[in-house]
Amino acid sequence: MISKNLTAASTKPIILGILKQGNSYGYLIIKKIKEISEGKMEYSDGMLYPVLHRLEKEGLIKSNWSMEDDTRPRKYYEITETGKQSLVEEKQQWQQVNAVLDQLWNVKQSTN
Repeated sequence: MISKNLTAASTKPIILGILKQGNSYGYLIIKKIKEISEGKMEYSDGMLYPVLHRLEKEGLIKSNWSMEDDTRPRKYYEITETGKQSLVEEKQQWQQVNAVLDQLWNVKQSTN
């Protein structure tokens, strides 16, 4: 399992990345994260929805209610243009962090 701190830190780019692939609703987002991470990241409703509300307040995503066939209404989330720009910035930052970690972890130890 991935630690809660690392999971929390990566929530924004993960959610934006999922929504860039297409509109989705909460349960499906949780399911997709679990699937992509091969079960190593688990989100609960209590963890996901406050982040979705914050991202919506920041203008990175928007939502609308939809009812398909005989199902109950679901709140679908969609990434905005501002959200797509933010995702590009997030990706660059995560790549920089990853590059630093790669350098640190792949440094050959000098022998004295």
